[in-house]
Amino acid sequence: MMTDIEIAQSCQMQPITAIAAKAGIQEEDLELYGRYKAKIAPAAMARLQDKPDGKLVLVTAINPTPAGEGKTTTTVGLGQAMARIGQNAIIALREPSLGPVFGVKGGAAGGGWAQVVPMEDINLHFTGDMHAITAANNLLCAMIDNHLQQGNTLGIDPRRIIFTRVMDMNDRALRNITIGLGGKTNGVPREDHFMITVASEIMAILCLASDLEDLKKRFGDILIAYDYQNKPIYARDLKAEGAMTALMKDAIKPNLVQTLEGTPCLMHGGPFANIAHGCNSVQATKLALKLADICITEAGFGADLGAEKFLDIKCRKAGLTPSCVVLVATVRALKYNGGVAKPDLNQENVEALAKGICNLDAHIENIGKYGLPVVVAINAFPTDTEAEMAFIRKHCEEKGVRVALSEVFAKGGEGGEALAKEVLAVLEEDKANFAPIYPDDMALEDKIRTIATKIYGADGVSILPAAAKELKKIAEMGYGNLPVCMAKTQYSLSDNEKALGRPTGFDITVRSARLAAGAGFVVCETGAIMTMPGLPKVPSAEKIDIDNTGKIEGLF
Repeated sequence: MMTDIEIAQSCQMQPITAIAAKAGIQEEDLELYGRYKAKIAPAAMARLQDKPDGKLVLVTAINPTPAGEGKTTTTVGLGQAMARIGQNAIIALREPSLGPVFGVKGGAAGGGWAQVVPMEDINLHFTGDMHAITAANNLLCAMIDNHLQQGNTLGIDPRRIIFTRVMDMNDRALRNITIGLGGKTNGVPREDHFMITVASEIMAILCLASDLEDLKKRFGDILIAYDYQNKPIYARDLKAEGAMTALMKDAIKPNLVQTLEGTPCLMHGGPFANIAHGCNSVQATKLALKLADICITEAGFGADLGAEKFLDIKCRKAGLTPSCVVLVATVRALKYNGGVAKPDLNQENVEALAKGICNLDAHIENIGKYGLPVVVAINAFPTDTEAEMAFIRKHCEEKGVRVALSEVFAKGGEGGEALAKEVLAVLEEDKANFAPIYPDDMALEDKIRTIATKIYGADGVSILPAAAKELKKIAEMGYGNLPVCMAKTQYSLSDNEKALGRPTGFDITVRSARLAAGAGFVVCETGAIMTMPGLPKVPSAEKIDIDNTGKIEGLF
């Protein structure tokens, strides 16, 4: 059996100019990064402004196992399948983070015969967007510490600097650090922290900004600290936004790549959905909607995380209206939610499947709360048995939910045709009646409570004193109308990763809150969630190598 990288390397890619032409993008709007990658100039969107939008399809999932269950693979395969049955469809994906690439979960280019290519480039440095985001973020950090060193005319309280450094790598040793040591010339000593780049506000801003001007304004709006009188200090007070935007002048442009079958894919931005808002850029999504009749996009992790944020943050802020939601489920993940340990997931266990399928039910019901129709995609694994597949199909049919087997990993677009036809049927019915689950003018605490009770199934919310104090401060500063971005474990509907299935009788604990004024939301951290992951005992990096010809091996 071929590995993902072997499949990707066997692909005969088309020149990206040909993929662009297929998508309706003019050659003069391309900025080429070699033969198979390109960025798209803003002129392309301006030229398409008067064209009507296509239909927006969101791909999300149930709560996964720690290995991930193929949501991106399903998204890519669905796009390939749409092309096979004569539909004009474009995929809009997030960019991978180097943290998972060298850690445990893997990249974000799909898998098997449903991948975007060039896979090695995409999963490593790609077009440099992650590096630009990291540089812009850390430039602002350097300017904050330089301001302290050069006299601190703004009166920044070093104990209340809330903007932190980032790097795009899993490195637990950098979660809590002390900087400025070594004497007077080496800066002002203070406690600092690192987040992974994809959890940063700079990443969120890139994904939510409408253009370069909006990007610069949002950078200026970043809350970086408070002064000794408890007054907020913003990035614009340091005159940092211009230089930060200059670093991002290319990163803001969407990237164009292709699938193994030559389907166009816009890949731009890459926030995690458990600690950030988990959606690709608004610019890429809107461009895809102009270029194609159907835009297929994804939101990270389970629907309680990525889909909730897609619908309550991205759609709200960008004026997007989805028409259909594809909910990816696997036999493996449902058995995991039924209590089966990860090493035993390959063994048939209909009893555990019956116990864990309540997790699927919760996500189906949650999507319905947004007024959206759902299609369940059963992402097939070789170890699935006929009895297990039949159980899921019957369960969905009894609930009156469309369901289709997705075999895109093994068969590419051909294996996704059944799913594509179910999605098309939903689009033709046109029964979507989308609305977010809370209004802008609801109090922040009530927004948190609404998400926790309506989406997670919690009895209530326990907001710890430090978080409550910060939420009150945020509201007093005039930001109470912003949506909430919940940071929570992806493995459970609750904030306890060990509470699988559909837990009941629990509260969500909010331990911290921070204002992301530039991004336009309030981040609330729950449970034991961390914004800088660590490497596992045996990281994927140990398996990755390169030979004398430059051929990469071991990358999935």
